[in-house]
Amino acid sequence: CVTPLARCDGIAPRGVPALSARQRRADRGQYEKCGLARRLSRLVVAVAALPLLGGCANTSYGWSWYLFDPSTERGSNNLMFLAGGFWSTIQISVLAILLSTTAGLVIAILGMSKSRTARMINRGYVEFIRAIPLLVIALWVYYGLPIMLGIQLSVFAAGLLALALGDSAFEAEVFRAGIQSIEKGQTEAARSLGLKGWQIMRLVILPQAIRRILPALGNQFIYVLKMSSLLSVIGYQDLTRRANELTVTEYRPLEIYTILVLEYLVLIVIVSWLVRQMEHRLARAG
Repeated sequence: CVTPLARCDGIAPRGVPALSARQRRADRGQYEKCGLARRLSRLVVAVAALPLLGGCANTSYGWSWYLFDPSTERGSNNLMFLAGGFWSTIQISVLAILLSTTAGLVIAILGMSKSRTARMINRGYVEFIRAIPLLVIALWVYYGLPIMLGIQLSVFAAGLLALALGDSAFEAEVFRAGIQSIEKGQTEAARSLGLKGWQIMRLVILPQAIRRILPALGNQFIYVLKMSSLLSVIGYQDLTRRANELTVTEYRPLEIYTILVLEYLVLIVIVSWLVRQMEHRLARAG
């Protein structure tokens, strides 16, 4: 039996008619949805198999998965408490990637300016921010910035600023590479039509560059999602912070951090699938 997926590349086996371009796109979209479902089903199977680890492993450790039994009040409360960190993690990550992308674009444009001062600002900013670990940036922004500027920063504001600041330097390099990958003939053609510098960048260069760097931008979003776990050290109530607090009350770190691993795994798999869907949409639109 030959499934449509066996012919999604347009090369059909002998005796099987080839698919049209429209059918290939439909099958590819269905394949992507099935791929996400398969990944999530594997995660569910992994969660279901976790209680067996205690019996299969050559150790005297007694697993306490009853702490997450949804049929009991204690287990249900623990699961709800851990899952409550999803919204906080997603919220600060989305806002941070929006800020860092905007700042990165500005810094990248400075780096391609004819002004030597602007290029020096770009190089100094990128090298300085990339050299500092994100954890150090978060600690300095939360504890040091209020003292220096005489302002009050909430945990959310400090974490958001630290995440955006730490990622903006990488975003600047991504945008720089994408913009420089556009052929010079595009700029010359735009000038021949009477477009000015910023119009050329906004209407001609950036749309093509964003399509090329979308996979890199998606990877940066995944990076920000994972790095947001470092904000737990300043008290931000993300997934990691909630796991730490539950460990203090339940004293079962292995089970709790195993659930934390699976939470991040589910989150990253879904985000990766969404990024691929955006890539396919842009490819079809192009």
